[in-house]
Amino acid sequence: MSEARYEAAYRRPLWVEEPARRRRLPDPVRTAAVRAVLLISVTLIQAMVAFLCTLAESWLAFPMVLSSVASTVAATWGVLDVWVTRQVWNQRHGVVSDPSSTARALRRERRTARRQARAAARAQKRIRGQGGAGQLSHP
Repeated sequence: MSEARYEAAYRRPLWVEEPARRRRLPDPVRTAAVRAVLLISVTLIQAMVAFLCTLAESWLAFPMVLSSVASTVAATWGVLDVWVTRQVWNQRHGVVSDPSSTARALRRERRTARRQARAAARAQKRIRGQGGAGQLSHP
């Protein structure tokens, strides 16, 4: 019996499929995110090399500091690119928000209140416009 249990333990699958917790990023957003991660990692490596060259008093320190500054600008652009690409994707293909029933009811109430206010204003204007009709002279 222990031999059957031993074999059952080793015949388990290597992994068990689990549903993803979050949806996968759209392709353009994922591409921008990979580009941003690469830019950030290169920037960090350049900054570390610039620091070590400065400690070693190497002639390479100044060019590395300049390239680190340029890489920082590029990495910032990369992060902003991810953000903008994500916003554009959401606007073009994104989430269709269905308002909840309470929001719909509130909007309906506001709409009817506005209609009633406009109708009352028109009626008041009509009444005022007819007030002087029939008089020959104005006192």
